[in-house]
Amino acid sequence: MLNTLSGNRTPEAVADGLNQGDADAAEGVDLHRVIALFRRRLPLFVAVVMVVMVASIVVTTRATPLFTASTSLTIDTRSQNVVDAEAVLSGLSPDAGVVDTEIEIMKSRRLAERVVDALDLDEDPEFNPALAEPGPVQSVIGGVGALFGASAPDAARDRMSALDRQRERDAVVNAVLKRLSVKRSGLTFVMVLGFTSKDPEKAARIANTYAERYLLEQLEAKFDATRQANGWLNTRLADLRAEVQEAEAAVEQYRAANNLLSASGATLTEQEISAYNQQLATVRATQAEAEARLRTARAQLAAGSNGEDVGEALGSSVVQQLRARRAEVSGRVAELSGRYGPRHPDMVRAERELADIDAQIQAEIRRIISNLEAQVQVARERTGSMAGSLGSARGALAANNAAGVRLNELERNAESVRTLYESFLNRFQETTSTEGLQESDARIVSPAAIPNRPSSPNVPLNLAIGLGVALALGVAAVVLAIMLDTGVITAEDVEHKFGLPHLGSVPLLASVVDPDDRDDTPADHVVKRPLSSFAEAVRALRASILFSRIGHQVRVITLTSALPAEGKTNTALCLARVSAQSGLKVALIDCDLRRRNVNRLLAVEPEHGLVEVLNGSVSLDGALMLDEPSGAWVLPLAKNSFTPRDVFGSPEMDRLLATLRQNFDLVILDTAPVLAVSDTRLIAAKSDAVVFLARWRATPEKAIAAALKVLEQAGAHVAGVGLTQVDMKAQARYGYGDAGYYYASYKKYYAA
Repeated sequence: MLNTLSGNRTPEAVADGLNQGDADAAEGVDLHRVIALFRRRLPLFVAVVMVVMVASIVVTTRATPLFTASTSLTIDTRSQNVVDAEAVLSGLSPDAGVVDTEIEIMKSRRLAERVVDALDLDEDPEFNPALAEPGPVQSVIGGVGALFGASAPDAARDRMSALDRQRERDAVVNAVLKRLSVKRSGLTFVMVLGFTSKDPEKAARIANTYAERYLLEQLEAKFDATRQANGWLNTRLADLRAEVQEAEAAVEQYRAANNLLSASGATLTEQEISAYNQQLATVRATQAEAEARLRTARAQLAAGSNGEDVGEALGSSVVQQLRARRAEVSGRVAELSGRYGPRHPDMVRAERELADIDAQIQAEIRRIISNLEAQVQVARERTGSMAGSLGSARGALAANNAAGVRLNELERNAESVRTLYESFLNRFQETTSTEGLQESDARIVSPAAIPNRPSSPNVPLNLAIGLGVALALGVAAVVLAIMLDTGVITAEDVEHKFGLPHLGSVPLLASVVDPDDRDDTPADHVVKRPLSSFAEAVRALRASILFSRIGHQVRVITLTSALPAEGKTNTALCLARVSAQSGLKVALIDCDLRRRNVNRLLAVEPEHGLVEVLNGSVSLDGALMLDEPSGAWVLPLAKNSFTPRDVFGSPEMDRLLATLRQNFDLVILDTAPVLAVSDTRLIAAKSDAVVFLARWRATPEKAIAAALKVLEQAGAHVAGVGLTQVDMKAQARYGYGDAGYYYASYKKYYAA
């Protein structure tokens, strides 16, 4: 609020003020505010409720009485078993899905058509609109048609085409289905079938016919299924009998042609294959062992071994003898080395012998490795030979069993055809024995009785529903009206929505004066009744304006609004007269070059005014006029004062305002609407305070926000917002959040 009072509010601050109301609403719900909002739209709520209730009553009283007859059916979970044979069309399983399915079957068009045919409902005017008695409008149309040679309805109906008759029948079926209701009774297997008609006897008759036709349709479905099954089985048996004969003859012919009187198979060949499999496994193991020994020996040699540690070398007697001899020679070399020098002939011979022994050992090791490679090669050849023998044996077995495979195929074919023939023959005998023993899967629990009371209209229920709908629509209408109401109502609305102080509310004069004073204008009333509540409201507005800037004297005041017809000029004139009555020297300046509303309210037409003063053609004293009833001075506008020149932004305007500051205690500038005329922005920036006026419940919030943003951008100090033309009686009823809410409590305080 300090930011507002200092005159440094930014456009963002205005936007924050617009959102303040929503933020406060999110904190909690003020019950009094909700009640006040509802009271504002109470007439609308009452009107909507009354209209809906009257419509409900009219519809209920004019509705044709309808009677509903109900019959109960149940899915019969018990079934008779005269013969021990399965039915062609099985009975219904007692579960929820089956019950729901049967309910849909009862609602089917096929069943409805059967009921229509059974009772000739297509000839009943209640279900056939073509046979209904014509109403007043239809009678007039028929009479006019007869004058012009149109055929009578009965004659036209006799000439109907097949398509038209089908359409008429469909309409009758649709009308019957609309009157039908089928539902399940709780979680039981009982289904309640109801039918509604204008005639109670007809309703009971149609309901019972529906139930009977439903049961009959179940039986017919079973009879048809059994007859169709018997016919199909009989045809199929004849075909299967011929197939059995052909299959058995083919088996005998094949046995005779291939000498397969005993289909024992090639057992010896199978045993031979088994032996080959075992031998192949053995030779593969031998091959694997030889390859492992060879890989180990090669790995040791590759790792730097001299071959003496190879497994085959360790087991060789030749290698062992050479090693023993080498040990002996090695000992002699050691002895000679200690006795003689390295060049002694004995020493040389001993070393040559030792080298020869080492060469023999290496040669023996190479022979051992070569032997391992030969063993591996032999093992591989044995494995390949054994695998070839096994393949040959398998080929022989396949050739030997070819005839047996074909024979088995023929025998299986003959057996399958024979089995199928026997099963069909048994089933044919069962269905033949059960034909005529079928029974329906449901039964009637209680037939429909003739209803004694109409089921429709249900007056209490209709009125209760109508009341509920009326209240709901009434509340919806109130909510919609509140959402569409974009005006400002209370002081709290001003502060929450715009973040500006509420300077005061100027009442609608007719809402606060006695009947004898209702012909007064607001400006005349403040002079005639200076102690009235209206005059006091203007004085309160003046006080709020004068103290709107703490530490700054307010002398020049600009009164403006967002749109025309906001009560701005009336408020300015009343403010000038009340201020003059209080002893202040006041000047009212008409700055609206287009409307000149001050002249209209004072009923004057001066020759000189503000524009002439600014042009220098007339002095200020020569243009000022004294308002005799109050003592205020008025600087009006002459008749031809409009000029395209920017007079309010000129230095002459600045000098005029300086002169007015020196000579008057309060200068009131009545300006044009901000959104309509740009001159107001220039004037507002030169004044000490701008009073923004908005018409109570009329000026849109968006327009106010846009005008305030324009003033902020112009650098004007907006002291606050004042509400004009406030209906104090309405405000006292539902203006919660405003001082006018308590108007009834203090209105007697003011003198008449």
